[in-house]
Amino acid sequence: MGSGQAIHIVDVDVREVWRRLKEDRGTVLVDVRTRAEWAYVGLADLSSIGKRPILIEWQTFPDNRVDSRFVERLSDVLEVAGVGQQAELFFICRSGGRSKMAAQAAEAAGYAACRNVAGGFEGPLDADRHRGRTAGWKAAGLPWAQG
Repeated sequence: MGSGQAIHIVDVDVREVWRRLKEDRGTVLVDVRTRAEWAYVGLADLSSIGKRPILIEWQTFPDNRVDSRFVERLSDVLEVAGVGQQAELFFICRSGGRSKMAAQAAEAAGYAACRNVAGGFEGPLDADRHRGRTAGWKAAGLPWAQG
């Protein structure tokens, strides 16, 4: 990516992500939240469609530093899973910010079909300053389980 051009990552609605995950065996959900979020907030439950999300932290908790080995770790996990660089990868975080950056990094590394899950797992804060009610995986009523 020596041209200096920014990589544009498409945001995909959570219901569309679920549909594509169900219909295309080659699609993958990559959850880039922290271990604490997986454990205490929950995870997308893909068991009904014979899949599991790939869990790789974009930032480490509690210092919130971007993992400089993120792409390397992702590549290793995808390779072991038999997922090639042409597979459609959906990146998800809490509300869509970290996942977009992770998708950009993966696409810059040669993954051709990186997408961002619009609204993430919990979506933005609502009027009462709570997440998971207005947008995202949980608000859409998609399957999830406590970590």
